[in-house]
Amino acid sequence: MIKHWLSSDKKLSAALKTILGFYPGNIALYQMAFRHKSMVKKNEANTQPSNERLEFLGDAILGAVVAEYMFRQFPYKDEGFLTKMRSKVVSRHHLNSIALKMGFEDLLNCEGAAKGETSIYGNALEAFIGSIFLDKGITVTRKFILKRLLGVYTDMQELENKETDFKSKLIHWAQKEKQSIEFRVLNEQAGKGGRNFSVGVLINNVLHGQATGISKKRAEQLAAEKTWQAIEENKDMPADNKPPAGQQ
Repeated sequence: MIKHWLSSDKKLSAALKTILGFYPGNIALYQMAFRHKSMVKKNEANTQPSNERLEFLGDAILGAVVAEYMFRQFPYKDEGFLTKMRSKVVSRHHLNSIALKMGFEDLLNCEGAAKGETSIYGNALEAFIGSIFLDKGITVTRKFILKRLLGVYTDMQELENKETDFKSKLIHWAQKEKQSIEFRVLNEQAGKGGRNFSVGVLINNVLHGQATGISKKRAEQLAAEKTWQAIEENKDMPADNKPPAGQQ
């Protein structure tokens, strides 16, 4: 097992001070935020919960704060633009990037195999936001999101020009290349943190990408991203099925 974990509360508290700008009140909440489900499953007798419930809470808070920010930041844009920009900010790709820049790789407590999951750090960031909310309340949480996530780690102009809707991108490619495509729910389980959906992308009835998320929509996007990356790298599709040059 590879375990990147700060063993003492004092060290964790110091690390959180760097990220948050203040010392945490309830350190246990942040320990939970960095506890991946792989650590809970390892020992069924372990009563310590994973970060999935906090992720659920943080996801809702982040979405609401970002929606308000978009509404105020772009007063002359329609709801379609606002929705698209909010989706880009809360996308797993963007949240993963922010979490890694914040140093979550050294804080996350998980099994080594889980490190390869594309959504692991973004999920932890949402759980982290849930921890801040329970520890300090909505005012402090909102300030953290606006000042740190959006103010320091998000370039709105760059994000506006970036494609993050991999499902739509993949569907468009399949239509253009005359390939059949299906997003299929492979498994649905109820866990301590709520329901988890496993979704697979089937191209011409062949499974090419699979991912798990706390919602069907999230799992679909993650599976689509994995599939698109495989196509671009030419690892998982015949040469004549590569994306058109203009879409790479």
